[in-house]
Amino acid sequence: MSKGKTIFTLILLVFLTSTARGQESNSLIQSQSVKSLDEGVVVNWMLDYDRVEEAKGKSFIIRYATSIDAKRIEEGLESEWSYSEPVPATAPQIKLSNLKGNEKYVVYIGEPLSGLVPVVENPSTVKWSSKMKAKTSRGWGVSKFLILIGALGLFIFGMKTMSDGMQRAAGKKLREMLGSITSNRVKGVITGFFTTAIVQSSSVTTVMTVSLVNAGLLTLRQSAGVMMGANIGTTITAWLIMYLGFKVDISSYALILIAFGAPLLFMRFSKSKEISNAVIGFAILFLGLQFLKDSVPDLKADSAIVQFFVDYKDSGFLGNVMFVALGALVTIVIQSSSAAMALTLTLVSKGIIPFEVACAMVLGENIGTTVTAEFASTIGNVHAKRSARIHSMFNVVGVGWMLLIFPIFMKLIGWVVGFMEGTDFDPSDNELANTGIAAFHTLFNLTNVLIMIWFVPQLVSIAERTVKSKGDSDDEFSLDFIGAGVVSVPSVGLMNAKKEIAKFGEITSRMSRFARVLLNDPTKKDSSKMITKIEKYEEITDRVEVEVADYLERISQGEMTSENSTEVRSMLSITNDLERIGDIFFQMSKTFERKAESKIYFDPKQRKKLNSMFDLLDNCFDIMNKNLNSEYGNIDIDAAVEIEKELNKFRDDLNESYLRKIERSDVNLKGGIVYKDIFSQIEKVGDHIINVSEAVAGRV
Repeated sequence: MSKGKTIFTLILLVFLTSTARGQESNSLIQSQSVKSLDEGVVVNWMLDYDRVEEAKGKSFIIRYATSIDAKRIEEGLESEWSYSEPVPATAPQIKLSNLKGNEKYVVYIGEPLSGLVPVVENPSTVKWSSKMKAKTSRGWGVSKFLILIGALGLFIFGMKTMSDGMQRAAGKKLREMLGSITSNRVKGVITGFFTTAIVQSSSVTTVMTVSLVNAGLLTLRQSAGVMMGANIGTTITAWLIMYLGFKVDISSYALILIAFGAPLLFMRFSKSKEISNAVIGFAILFLGLQFLKDSVPDLKADSAIVQFFVDYKDSGFLGNVMFVALGALVTIVIQSSSAAMALTLTLVSKGIIPFEVACAMVLGENIGTTVTAEFASTIGNVHAKRSARIHSMFNVVGVGWMLLIFPIFMKLIGWVVGFMEGTDFDPSDNELANTGIAAFHTLFNLTNVLIMIWFVPQLVSIAERTVKSKGDSDDEFSLDFIGAGVVSVPSVGLMNAKKEIAKFGEITSRMSRFARVLLNDPTKKDSSKMITKIEKYEEITDRVEVEVADYLERISQGEMTSENSTEVRSMLSITNDLERIGDIFFQMSKTFERKAESKIYFDPKQRKKLNSMFDLLDNCFDIMNKNLNSEYGNIDIDAAVEIEKELNKFRDDLNESYLRKIERSDVNLKGGIVYKDIFSQIEKVGDHIINVSEAVAGRV
């Protein structure tokens, strides 16, 4: 390019630039911006200060379209701009509503060249601003509600993962801690508190307590103390959520926590996976809390839902009862008081619900959490149901007296929070309000325990009167004669252990009746019921064996005679054989279950022979139970030996007959295998029964 052409090009560029600047300088708008909203945008502009008078009487119009439509318009395709209503030029902004959520938009501000409102059909009469872009947010609706539920679900998943990991990592020690409780109520409260603080879930503690009561390892009075302690322990969760979830953004460190926890999944040392689950669950919990905070909408003070809570917060006792019911309902639906607490704190931090309403909802959450224990007790015995009922009464009564003094207690909380933060308590300050909610939760539960701990006998009495026993079916799983305390007199302890073992023998003998029901082609419903019962009994035999063994071990630590030592060895052998009987019946139930699933049927002769064999087995159980209730070392086991020989001979005859039919191909192979498994398992039960009688006789 020649030197002359270069100079000409530069002069032309300078001329065009100065012309453009001159045109821009003719614009009334000095600066412009666009801000995203839920399904809308806000367009802002600032006028040239020197031309404000000129702008009076003029109007602007906004032209907008989605990015896709704008591109189609530029390419001459069939798409059209949308236009706003005229807005005074002196107004600072205009809000465009009812746009598509989560969509990119192109926006222009139009200034009429003639000074009149422009005609949409003739956009050339308008001077358009430079292009502005914005992406709308998703509006509150089904999709955003699902996002909120998803965030809540992520929080619950993290809580459950962390709780399960902690429980498995320290599960045995937790059960030992719970099982070592004496009748001391204060010790029970302390144990319940620390157990809940460790696993970060009052539901886990209450369900564990109900299961221990179901197994007879805790009494109702002992369980009451644990439940009360769990209520105090769960208040720690609120403080963790408030300080780590609101005051410190721990979600930003969540991935770092996962980076530490994930490698543990692949390590092989003891409890590595459980510790990993606890760490990762902790991180996921606060990720869920962050999503929860982001998904709850920001509502203005004049919005309908905020006004609803404001209007009813001062409606007195009935208003408080309504919000208590709301808190209970939320907890029942999401099955987690911790998640309900997190949701409550989030709503307060957004200014959606007032402080007083949140405190009333917290009371309801205390009631809602009792549903978990009630559900857990439905498959338990009468003692488990009574334990869950004590938990419910404790919380309901506590909420009842709190509602009566609610206004006074609110003033106390205001003073406490003001003292903690070193400032006057202002419930409209969302951060102070969240601190107040955590303080309210803690002080309420602590005060409730200090009051109700003196009424444990009355709670137990009411529970026993309101939850009636249905007979033996309810009482079959309680250890009535031994406890978890120290045994001061070995001879007395051994006497109690003998009674418990005799009851253990009665429990295992019932499993024979359940198995016989499965033999005789029950309905699908009855079959499922019997299989569930046998499975439940098998779990109980495992627990009872462990508890009796622990009890006998404590007895052995004292001074004993050689006769006492022999009795301890006999009882350990007996409990082992009784537990093995439970295992065999469980295996037998699975055999019957496979038989039903494969639609295998016994012929009448096979069923009759197996019923006869069960008759012999029941006779064996009768003799065994009689011996268990007799004096150890002083029984005649001849009858037990004879009936066991008869059972063995019956098994041998059935086996020989079965083998002959196999040789003649006169038997259905699948049915024959099931048939052989059943009579072999019956004979194995007989072997353990004779072992029990021999142990009672001192032949160990």
